[in-house]
Amino acid sequence: MAFGLFKKKQDKVPEVKTGFLNLKVKDVIHETADAVSIHFEHPDDRRVEYKSGQFLTVIVDVNGKEERRAYSLCTSPHVDDNPAVTVKRVDGGIVSNYLNDHVKAGDTMKLMEPNGNFVTTIDSNQTRHVVLLGGGSGITPLMSLAKSILDQESNSKVTLVYANRNVESIIFKEGLKEMESNDNFNVVHILETPNAEVSSHEGYLTQEIIKEVLDNLGEEASEFFICGPTPMMDVAISSLEALGIASSKIRKESFVSTASEKKEETADSDELIAREVTIIYDGEEYKYTVEPDETILEKGLDEDVDLPFSCQSGLCTACRGKCLSGKVKMDEDEGLSEAELDEGYVLPCVGHPLTDDVVIEIG
Repeated sequence: MAFGLFKKKQDKVPEVKTGFLNLKVKDVIHETADAVSIHFEHPDDRRVEYKSGQFLTVIVDVNGKEERRAYSLCTSPHVDDNPAVTVKRVDGGIVSNYLNDHVKAGDTMKLMEPNGNFVTTIDSNQTRHVVLLGGGSGITPLMSLAKSILDQESNSKVTLVYANRNVESIIFKEGLKEMESNDNFNVVHILETPNAEVSSHEGYLTQEIIKEVLDNLGEEASEFFICGPTPMMDVAISSLEALGIASSKIRKESFVSTASEKKEETADSDELIAREVTIIYDGEEYKYTVEPDETILEKGLDEDVDLPFSCQSGLCTACRGKCLSGKVKMDEDEGLSEAELDEGYVLPCVGHPLTDDVVIEIG
């Protein structure tokens, strides 16, 4: 073999490792015909700390294979007693279908600690107008952000632009109605199939609709948060840019990555060779060689190095580590902020060593 562990892991591994949680399911709420919210109890010894807009990585065993998926928290740490994620069923989705069909109150689930950078600073002294643009299940982190801003910032306003197929597919429909009793909150619905039950624009999100929303704000928006299907997000971002909104004001949360395409481009444009890397994680140090067609995370998992990960596409940042030396090429860096990139953070799930002295500290 071309690699070897620098130091063996301890024989006895604690039941819950650093960065992981075992949480009991408190309740499962059916939001729509194909979406459920799973509410968790806090551990006996502490509360689960998280920021609005972050996600939890769910780890389940399906047909004898461990599967991991990241799902955004729909709750607010300032408003809700318990954390919850909302999972929409996806055609052929192994985990989404499992969670919709099988999880029930009383179950204990393994998760990774909350993570993610789709957040904003919550400050009671702030006065701002935040615009949220969402589609389908993209409402989940936006709901968390909206609830926290409205609860903690009495002088701030929130406008939500929310696109769906029809009334029946609106996640949190009743909750949004209740929130509209707050004068600082407004929802603009867009439905492909309109219905008299909900006042809405007909069709899809367009630049014209976004312009109308911004014109009706009566003030300049401070921040824009976008989450939903890729076509919807592309329209939202290009429309905002065309309307003169600075990119520094726009934040997005992607559920789908182009990492595989970028990986192919990397193979063509960079000459990757087998190189040894050093990984520091959970008090242990590991050395192994990464081949040109592998990522740093893939090779580590092959060697039973129990590294944290979730999406494996460079979006969720669950595997994030700081590159202490050497150079790493990433197929995708969308999940990292400019500040994190400047500080040397990398994503092993889409990372390849470009030098022989790569050392990455995770956690």
